[in-house]
Amino acid sequence: MKNAAETTYQPTEDEEGVAEGAASLGADGGPVATVPAEADDDAFESELEAFDDDDSWLSEELSDEELAALGEEDFGDDIFSEEDFTAEDAPAATVSAALNATDPVAEDNLPSDEDFSFDDAFDDTELSEEVAEPDENVSVETEEEISQGALVAATAAIAGQDIEESTSDIDVSGYGEEEIDHRPVPRISIHAFCEAPDTTTLLEKASVDRRLSKAHLTIHMGGINKAIDHFQTASTPNLIILETMAGGAEIFAKLAELAEVCDPSTKVIIIGRVNDIILYRELIKQGVSEYIVRPNSPLQIIKTIADLYVDPSAPPIGKTIAFVGARGGVGSSTLAHNVGWCSAEEFHSDTVILDLDLPFGTVSLDFDEEASAGLVEALASPERLDDVLLDRLLQKHTDRLSLFTAPSMLDRDFDLDDQAFETVLDVVRGTAPTIVVDVPHLWTSWSKRILMTADEIVITATPDLASFRNTKNLIDILGAARPNDSSPTLVINQFDPKTSAVQAAQFAEHVGIKPAQVINWDPQLFGAAATNASPVTEVGGKSKTAQSIRDLAAQMLGRNETNIARPKFSLAGMFKKKR
Repeated sequence: MKNAAETTYQPTEDEEGVAEGAASLGADGGPVATVPAEADDDAFESELEAFDDDDSWLSEELSDEELAALGEEDFGDDIFSEEDFTAEDAPAATVSAALNATDPVAEDNLPSDEDFSFDDAFDDTELSEEVAEPDENVSVETEEEISQGALVAATAAIAGQDIEESTSDIDVSGYGEEEIDHRPVPRISIHAFCEAPDTTTLLEKASVDRRLSKAHLTIHMGGINKAIDHFQTASTPNLIILETMAGGAEIFAKLAELAEVCDPSTKVIIIGRVNDIILYRELIKQGVSEYIVRPNSPLQIIKTIADLYVDPSAPPIGKTIAFVGARGGVGSSTLAHNVGWCSAEEFHSDTVILDLDLPFGTVSLDFDEEASAGLVEALASPERLDDVLLDRLLQKHTDRLSLFTAPSMLDRDFDLDDQAFETVLDVVRGTAPTIVVDVPHLWTSWSKRILMTADEIVITATPDLASFRNTKNLIDILGAARPNDSSPTLVINQFDPKTSAVQAAQFAEHVGIKPAQVINWDPQLFGAAATNASPVTEVGGKSKTAQSIRDLAAQMLGRNETNIARPKFSLAGMFKKKR
């Protein structure tokens, strides 16, 4: 039985031949480079050991001076790591692999079911030459591209700019909405001459935008020809917007005619259909202020206009966040003050809080500061307000939080000019990146104007019918007046799921805006914060209400998450405390 088993598992001569033949093939299907079959294995190993021990080839390859120049540097294995072999080595490896692919042995080992036949007119020699020539060309072109890329990178490094910056001016099609800032256009007169109805529609939407509220925009139809006829008898404005379908020499000929009837100080923006960098550069060289191609958003046009009248070295203006209540007593002021404190102290953004409820403001109570007449003084003489006077009138609560408190006095009337509020806000926006405006529950010309021109609007409502109705009215009128801005942010305060007359889902269904935050009814927390003149995030930092305020502040500032430095849990710290 044992002999029978051994006979069964012994390989036949044919199987041994197949195994040896398979072992003799390399990874690419070709023969493995081995020693001749007639060489003895022991003799071959001894020759290899003798070759390893023989260092005479060093002296034959390198001279004494070359060895001395090398010094005693240590070329360890860690030097030749995978990181040292960059993508520049890849083309050579690819070419060598392609050359190896033309090995006749490899072609013989191709699967029989694949059709790799060639025309009989070409013999093996011609075929190998045709395959080899393209590979050599690929190698040369790859080296040229690498050298050119290195040359461009070196030139950009010398010039102190990136490669992307050097080619960014090729795209002259306009600006994306993410690049639109909060800087308004100054008081200028603008005349636009359009040829396409789509451009007219964009300019009409731009004319009602809050950023163009100070400018006066007049739209005409007819393009450059209409502009030439119009300004022969009319004075030229500060800015002319021209739309043209032409390109090349025709544009320059029309611009030359327009220059004869326009004031030299007038700026010109051209809206074209030709996306040509050479045309763009030539227009700028000839004195055109800007050239944009097929704008698809009114914000692109507003951005282009604002850039012409903004000093590039001027610091960016602050973002205004207006808080208003759907009715009195909803907690809009409390929410505004807490968001302002959180923005300054937890998000480290310099913040100014303006309390515009002049007779009944509570910002001085919430921050334990004395009521000051600084805001009333600034509103009474807005033309005198500058950075120096503003710094004297503001109350510094912390290093990052400043207050413009209300005087809270009833012995005088506060009949102020509507333009004074806008002037004061413009000056304050130049001093801090975040401006929190506490708008009282009034509907006057100046309160409406502040809401219309604010960058962000937060409406605070309580879950009752009066707030529900007023919130709907506010969102409708603000949405119609701000077509190019996002909808106001809705916060439901003092919510109790058991006793509230209106649920949060009903606000979202009928008002059309989903509440950003729903703050539950928590009189103890808010009462303790008001009594101690401290923000809610300090009195109840781990409460859901405090987290809702942080989330709202993060949303207003455009932050994805809070950058609050909280202590981390550590077992070592616990043991140290016990000791």
